[in-house]
Amino acid sequence: MKLRILLLFSCLPFGAWAQFSLSGKISLEGQSDPAFGASVYINELKTGTTADTAGYFRLTGVPKGVYTVRVSYVSMPTVTEKNVRIDRDVRKDFVMKSGANALEEVVVTGTMKEVSKLDSPVPVDIITSKFIYKNPVPSIFEGLSYVNGVRPQLNCNVCNTGDIHINGLEGPYTMVLIDGMPMVSGLSTVYGLSGIPNSLIERVEIVKGPASTLYGSEAVGGLINIITKNPSKAPVFSADVFSTTWRDYNVDLGVKFTPGEKSSSLLGVNYFNYQNPTDHNKDGFTDLTLQNRISVFNKWSFNLRNNRHANIAARYYYEDRWGGQMQWNRSYRGGDQVYGESIYTKRFEVLGNYQLPLSEKVTLQYSFSSHNQNSAYGHVPFNADQKIAFAQLLWDKEIGKHSLLMGTPFRYTCYNDNTPATRYADGQDHADKIYLPGIFIQDEIKSGPHSILLGARYDYNSRHGSIFTPRGAYKYKFNQTDVVRLNIGRGFRIVNLFTEDHAALTGSREVILKEALKPEQSWNANINLVKKIVTGNSFIGIDASVFYTHFTNRILPDYDTNPNQIIYDNLDGYAVSKGISLNLDFNFPFPLKIIAGGTYMDNFQKENGVRFRPVLTERFTGTWSVSYEIEKAGLSFDYTGNIYGPMRLPLLSAEDPRAANSPVWSLQNIQLTKKFASGLEIYGGVKNILNFTPPANSIARAHDPFDKNVRFDDQGQVIATPDNPYRLTFDPSYVYAPNQGIRAFLGARYTLK
Repeated sequence: MKLRILLLFSCLPFGAWAQFSLSGKISLEGQSDPAFGASVYINELKTGTTADTAGYFRLTGVPKGVYTVRVSYVSMPTVTEKNVRIDRDVRKDFVMKSGANALEEVVVTGTMKEVSKLDSPVPVDIITSKFIYKNPVPSIFEGLSYVNGVRPQLNCNVCNTGDIHINGLEGPYTMVLIDGMPMVSGLSTVYGLSGIPNSLIERVEIVKGPASTLYGSEAVGGLINIITKNPSKAPVFSADVFSTTWRDYNVDLGVKFTPGEKSSSLLGVNYFNYQNPTDHNKDGFTDLTLQNRISVFNKWSFNLRNNRHANIAARYYYEDRWGGQMQWNRSYRGGDQVYGESIYTKRFEVLGNYQLPLSEKVTLQYSFSSHNQNSAYGHVPFNADQKIAFAQLLWDKEIGKHSLLMGTPFRYTCYNDNTPATRYADGQDHADKIYLPGIFIQDEIKSGPHSILLGARYDYNSRHGSIFTPRGAYKYKFNQTDVVRLNIGRGFRIVNLFTEDHAALTGSREVILKEALKPEQSWNANINLVKKIVTGNSFIGIDASVFYTHFTNRILPDYDTNPNQIIYDNLDGYAVSKGISLNLDFNFPFPLKIIAGGTYMDNFQKENGVRFRPVLTERFTGTWSVSYEIEKAGLSFDYTGNIYGPMRLPLLSAEDPRAANSPVWSLQNIQLTKKFASGLEIYGGVKNILNFTPPANSIARAHDPFDKNVRFDDQGQVIATPDNPYRLTFDPSYVYAPNQGIRAFLGARYTLK
């Protein structure tokens, strides 16, 4: 019997049961480092493996046949080799080359130089437009909700102003740039982020930690750099339109022009409209601010002689928004009959860079912005105008192992409003003008796997005098995927209260300045580890950080001493922000991708021996994104979400019935996308699937927004009455989450390349 079986198998063709191996080495063009962790995948067999620490790979058990082999590696375009014949053990090497697809792994924010993300001595997080598309939003402000360690914070229940918190630090500690220019600051921090359309965004780079040496005193806790698309690489036409069941509409359009061989232009238009007053929580106020805004963006790119480049861009932004009592209309604007907050915003920006025709690499960067706000917060008018001019020369020089960068920034700010902030002792209104010249130098020294970055900056503020901010960083690169970084830096922050704290204008609280405020000072340090763990034919990316910031002279708003006041004073003590952050990136051989992150923070202030947590500071945050793609069907599924720990909330009195701390809360979304070969995409889904909203009593005394029925004693303290037993005043600053509940959305996206 055994003999017959052996004879039967001997009659079968050898290839019917023979299996072979595919092996080889993956190298990187122009680099000595191996492609550790590169993925090798055979399409027809749906199997693959990854390269080891020396760049070698081996796939066994491959049947005889002709296959398509796909090789991919971080920051490199995928290599696809068709018609690979396997009829024996085959040795095949691959070389990964740089290309256009590597753009999203290139960063410029950390050092003002274009380098690969892995080679940057400063850790930089990258958010691409593809990530934003996983949960379509009308502005980048909302799009950052699902980035670990970054939290968009709403500051007002009525007009939905907001800012960006990084690692628990308030919005004014975060600097927002457009193409490296300080465009969103001062007055524009209140509404500036909501007007940046997604259609013009190439990527967003986020630095968590000290960046004052390169970008100035506002970059204490970190910075967000919104990098716009390069016109020469943008699609010929793009359109993105979506709406939700709340009847809000968003339209993004982009058109590329190529008038000459050496010039190209990108025109982008964004329009957002929401005109459906809604009051689901039945407090008498709009749950979501009504908005009508348009943003027009035009960018030109020029290729000059000797491989020099120049760019110039301009943007115009107009917005009309209001929120308030449901019966409000424009006839009540500025009056004390029906409460409403109405804001008209006009903004113009121009920014660009020009590489000078010199033997050295010297670039002129420049920007100008004009921001005008005409607003009424109840019966309180607030009219403000701000103009900021910025210019700097950058000298970039490579000398042996030294990569030098020197800059001479100059910034001029002219600010005026109708508040006491710009009113002199003579009672006259005068514009506040600040001149801020400076100089900085940075030297990055590379030696094998070691890299040291040293920098220093000197600014002279015409109001506060000299400001010095040093910086140091060390990076050790184990291989192409594993890196450890240490960053230490000093920061200064100069405060303009009336442009940073919206609570100073809303409700009935009076702003009190106890003394001439001194600039804040801080020291920040963080350690960052990036590692890739290879597990068979998949890998896990790990990005972990430990951060610590120590503040002196910190300027704090005191909401607790007097419910009718916000008292600002320099902290007589110190403040600390510290914590740990972890990002995980799971890559599988099948089309499933998981990105998850968490941050634990311990933020506190210590004054007169008493330690306490600041308001609106969470203990922990978590974010995740799960994507699955069925390539043949053109379908993709995205599940995104975040979770936030409890925050201490600003109460008005010891008897205030509202909760002293927020609950653990989460916003989660699902989306299904269908892609067509023509470039059309249809997408739809559900936002806030858990239907989470804050308590209905978030606005204190919503029925009496002008405090007409509130009684005060001689010291200004609220007196308890039958109508007001908890001694409350109207206050919409008790806010930590948006009031929009569950809603469906549907949209279409078209790209013509």
